[in-house]
Amino acid sequence: MRNNFLSILILFFILISCNSEILMNKENNLINESSPYLLQHAKNPVNWNPWDKKYLNIAEKQNKLVIISIGYASCHWCHVMERESFQDSAVAKLMNEKFISLKVDREERPDIDQVYMNAIQLMTGSGGWPLNVIALPDGRPIWGGTYFSKEQWLSALNQISVIYEKEPEKFTSYADKVQEGINSLNIVDPAIDDFESIDLLKYSEKLIDSIDLKFGGFNGAPKFMMPNNLDFLLRYSVQENNLKAKNIILESLEKIAYGGIFDHIEGGFSRYSTDEKWHIPHFEKMLYDNAQLMSLYSKGFKVSNKKQFKKVVYKIHEYINKEMKDNSGGFYSSLDADSKIDENNYVEGAYYSWSFSELKNLIKEDFDLFSKYYNVNDYGYWKEEDKYVLINNVSDTEFISEHNLTEEVFNEKLSNWVSILKEAKKDKKKPSLDYKIVTSWNGLMISGYVDAYKAFNDEIFLNEAIESAEFIYKSLTKNDGGLFHNYVNGKSKVNGYLEDYATIIQASLDLYEITLNQKWIERALKLSEYVIKNFSNDESALFYFTSKKDEELITRTIEFRDNVIPSSNSIMAKNLFKLYHYFDKQEYFDLSKKMALSVTNEFEVYPSGYSNWFDLIYNLKSKFYEVAIVGENAIEKATELNKKYLPNKLVIGSSTSNDLPLLQNRFVNGKTLIYVCVNKACKMPTENLDESINMINF
Repeated sequence: MRNNFLSILILFFILISCNSEILMNKENNLINESSPYLLQHAKNPVNWNPWDKKYLNIAEKQNKLVIISIGYASCHWCHVMERESFQDSAVAKLMNEKFISLKVDREERPDIDQVYMNAIQLMTGSGGWPLNVIALPDGRPIWGGTYFSKEQWLSALNQISVIYEKEPEKFTSYADKVQEGINSLNIVDPAIDDFESIDLLKYSEKLIDSIDLKFGGFNGAPKFMMPNNLDFLLRYSVQENNLKAKNIILESLEKIAYGGIFDHIEGGFSRYSTDEKWHIPHFEKMLYDNAQLMSLYSKGFKVSNKKQFKKVVYKIHEYINKEMKDNSGGFYSSLDADSKIDENNYVEGAYYSWSFSELKNLIKEDFDLFSKYYNVNDYGYWKEEDKYVLINNVSDTEFISEHNLTEEVFNEKLSNWVSILKEAKKDKKKPSLDYKIVTSWNGLMISGYVDAYKAFNDEIFLNEAIESAEFIYKSLTKNDGGLFHNYVNGKSKVNGYLEDYATIIQASLDLYEITLNQKWIERALKLSEYVIKNFSNDESALFYFTSKKDEELITRTIEFRDNVIPSSNSIMAKNLFKLYHYFDKQEYFDLSKKMALSVTNEFEVYPSGYSNWFDLIYNLKSKFYEVAIVGENAIEKATELNKKYLPNKLVIGSSTSNDLPLLQNRFVNGKTLIYVCVNKACKMPTENLDESINMINF
């Protein structure tokens, strides 16, 4: 009898153990997704589903509200909310009983993110990620926000579910009003019909006035680099010969690169700084930031010849090549901010920060000098974590002079310090990688490498740009000639958005200028024709963000305000402007001009949201030069010309006879001739590069 009882007891515990294991390893409907962010949530007890209309249909049949939770793999607060709420059994129970829950990777589905971000900004006045929205079964939003603690989230879900069960008409009425607001955001009315009244100097000075003169970048905290704004202001300062403004922008670039936001050991920039001196970032590293900053610092070098800017560009490349490059030739999306210290603990910035004792033990010689260079002192102290994040506060030239070093000795010491810390980082827990390849961000990275090649004439940059572009055209082009948006483990499933076409067309135009290989502008032209056919808008000159082949959401958005990344419409308008010059397509010039005119309403109140449009308007309002180079040395001449900072020109060329409009009948055997033209009216050709450069002015 006793033996039977023991056997039953043992069997009981085995069953409990097995059931616990099954519960712990339960998978939801995200398990077959390819997005690293969605897979992070695949074993949550919440019954997550990927975005699919069939789940909205289920919500309709079951009369349940829908939770739409949007984030991305390297989002720190997304991870925090997952650990606090979405891994919690009580939260999961409520969500599973009362709601249909959808998880969205904003980088994989920016179309969905745009719709619900617009809604939350209308409802709350602000936005961010994680983005958590509650919607009616038809997908129309009724409530939402960003990060919520477990208590806040539970309270909100309980209250909303009770009201929906008792008085659903309240939410239906509110959803109608929100929908009207969302739709209104996509109505764009031109303020003017010509550019004469647009005062670019006024808007430029307004942007300059918002620069932090002490620490660089734009005033306030948290601080984003906003490379497009700085890029435009650099052009403004040079074009208007405004020495004060130029120095302000160049000093901003210096001070941003001094900060802890820049990884002084392994290279690359984090996404943004939590403080005004660029010291403590949110440590995630995004491809799109580093791509644009490679471009910006390359241009900064062309203007200033500062060694620091060259070092920054090469360190960005070092980081991208080591951490972000796929064997295919494409580039990954991001590195996380958090390091997993053990099974239950994640620490933001652990990979990038150091204790005093760590540094003291590692740097056995010249520790005092090392501490001064990297500010292992009050200036570099991260009080909240009792750690140090390496930060400079003077240039290398100033440091060398201040400490009576030779450049050779300093460089040797610096190289030794970096090598020691790189080796030590191998023992640290590295943040996780989002290995998703996003077409649009790869386009930005290709352009970054092109700008680096223009500045430094180093073939390593040329080869990276060509390899990545060929990968895009080989692996991310659809049978109908369009593009896919993403690529994960050899597969693509998301249709391309306007941002994908705009940045790849831009990258192709950029590649043409350094290779003079006509296939790049022909590819750009073909993709532009696809955009006009599939993204055009009957009510506006601006393009929709989604193709007519995409599924319908609650609204079809138009992206035209420049942000951390320039808007897809502003990039596309600049592309059409250039294609007009290359192929003499007047309709492209007219469309580009209409697009720019259509966004002028907000210039007065929100100039920081239109810097890429301002850059185009500069080209439309002032002289824009076509530099045609024809002859056997065309590529060498183009390479030399590209070293100069001349933002108001494009390069076209051929080493042989060519029928492109700007090259036709201009080839002369035995000569390499340079034609400097404005609107196809050309000055006398010259074989002298300096002479041709002197013909280009603002």
